[in-house]
Amino acid sequence: MQSSSLTTQHLDIRQLGINPNHWYVVARSTEVQTQPLGVTLWNHPIVLYRDDEGAVHALEDRCPHRQVKLSHGRVTGELLECAYHGWRFKSSGECADVPYLADNQKLPNCKIRKYPVQEQDGFIWLFPGDINAIEGKHCVPLQPMGVPEWEHLNYIATVSVIECNAHYSYLIENLMDMYHGHLHQDWQAWTDAVLEDIQEETNRVDAHYQAQSYYKIDKIWSISQLFFPALRRLHPEPLDVSYVYPHWVSTLGKDFKIYCLLCPVSETATRAYLIHFTSLNAFWRLHKLPVWFRRFVKDSLLGSAQKLLDGLVRQDVQMIEEEQQAYLTHPERRSYELNRALVSVQRLIKSQLQQRD
Repeated sequence: MQSSSLTTQHLDIRQLGINPNHWYVVARSTEVQTQPLGVTLWNHPIVLYRDDEGAVHALEDRCPHRQVKLSHGRVTGELLECAYHGWRFKSSGECADVPYLADNQKLPNCKIRKYPVQEQDGFIWLFPGDINAIEGKHCVPLQPMGVPEWEHLNYIATVSVIECNAHYSYLIENLMDMYHGHLHQDWQAWTDAVLEDIQEETNRVDAHYQAQSYYKIDKIWSISQLFFPALRRLHPEPLDVSYVYPHWVSTLGKDFKIYCLLCPVSETATRAYLIHFTSLNAFWRLHKLPVWFRRFVKDSLLGSAQKLLDGLVRQDVQMIEEEQQAYLTHPERRSYELNRALVSVQRLIKSQLQQRD
């Protein structure tokens, strides 16, 4: 990829890569068990695995012996074993054992790349960039963005996985453009969004909309509005959406918060995790109950908005993939954009590519 600022500014946004000096989400914690898991982050195959103590590690997904995928292998104690010839590797990426090594032979002096990885808030966060950035030698966050509501007892979570055959910029633009609510009709909690203000910073774009919400969750019975449309009543609510590079977060009034945690796979593929939180903050009586009961309520209601969230994702993915295909077929065609927030998004993506260099 080209590295100069001038070249980046003139490249088509649909061809731009990522700034690796950020934390990306590559899996849910529940996806990484005893069997190694292969993932891809911007054309880099990576294997995730847990050792016998449950700690998560991330290495290049290749055995340096014959270049096959280590994710086809297995974990033995603290070591990752290749399925082909049984070579074993430490979490540092160094070769630790070759089962047929002769007495007069030394272990191969080979090493594969180790990636910094953290397990936090129910997800696996991976840093693909310059290790000096984590140590504070560059101006990037030292820690993952995080999802503090994940463990908070006052928030009920639903997670939908987005698998999209399109460049990640299409997904971010979709998430920042609240005018596309016309698409969703029966699946979302708001309507009639109006963009009121945009703020741009080095690593984020905040767009502030005013919308009409269908739900007002202020009493325990009002949650039934989520399931019975006839009970819904429109009322104005602030709708704030933010591209906190490389992820996205949104709030609708005091009742709902949504995250989208990105894992750009390639120029034409994106994986992401959309996390919808319903707030229980309004139910003050619930807060006085024992913690064990509140935890039971939170765990029991996990995924309660699954149908709604999956419906949104299906509709969005269809449109985004059509955009990508239209671009690939006719890249010379100009699109006409009227939402100023998307101009800010594209400017941020380009500026992050410059910071990368």
